[in-house]
Order: sequence, then structure tokens, then C-alpha cells
Amino acid sequence: MSIWWSLHLRREAASVPLARRLLLGAMETAGVDPDVSFDLSLALSEACANAVEHGGTGGPGATSPGYRVTAFLDGERCRIEVTDSGPGFPARQKRRAAPQNVLAHPTAQTPACAESGRGLGLIAELSDHADFRNRPGRGAMVRFDKVLKWREDALLRAS
Repeated sequence: MSIWWSLHLRREAASVPLARRLLLGAMETAGVDPDVSFDLSLALSEACANAVEHGGTGGPGATSPGYRVTAFLDGERCRIEVTDSGPGFPARQKRRAAPQNVLAHPTAQTPACAESGRGLGLIAELSDHADFRNRPGRGAMVRFDKVLKWREDALLRAS
């Protein structure tokens, strides 16, 4: 058995805890280990907060453009994807032989006193695999996944 869901959320701060609570509820009901659930929910909160803050204007007349959250819980793994319609991630400064569309490495050291800039690094640390991409003309995509651990009474435990 697997669970799949997708949300289209308004680019408002209140959408972040909504997405987090939905993920936590699905994982608790399925029987995912609470530590794994916490890591994934924190990573999701960071990805959603990034989409809310940087997700774009949505064009003329748009009051609150949205972003999309998609989650897959399937046996051994959970994969989460957050996409927005903003300008995308900044390209790395031109360096010798580096492609222009390469994104700055998200785990680069950010000063502890900085008010922002640690979210992508945190997502990378909390997940087993993280992917940060620009979707030319369509915004940014943050995708991350983690191997699941199950409680003894899990409903979806991998067979």
C-alpha cells in the first residue's frame, strides 16, 4: 500500500503549518517512526517557507500566487517535492569551466547570525537525498527523500 497526495497552496505563511500537519498526520496514521516523520516535516516546512518567501509574484493582478507540494509514501521511502513559480535559485557565479546554470551548493556554510539562507542546507542534512533545480520559465523545484522506518503497529509497513 502507498499514499500519494498533492496540494496547491497559496503563497502565505499560514500554508506552511498546513502542509506540515498533513504530512505528519499521514505518516502517523501509516505508522512511520516519529523521528523520521519529524525530520521530513521539518524539511518540508523549510521547503514551503522558501516557496512562500521566494515563490514569485504570479504576474499582474495576482494577489497570492501559489506553490505545489507533492508527497509519496511508498513502502520503504518518502519523496516530497515542492515547486513554485518564482525566479528560481540564483546561479553560481561564473568560475573556471563551471556551467552558468549550476546552482550554488545548498550546504555551503552560512553564518550562524544570518537571518536566512540555511533552509536548503537543512533540507539536505535531514533527508537521504535532496535535489534543488530551476525549472526554466516555471520557477524552482525542491525534491527530497528519506528511507522510512516503521513502528511495530504500522499500517503501511513495507512487506
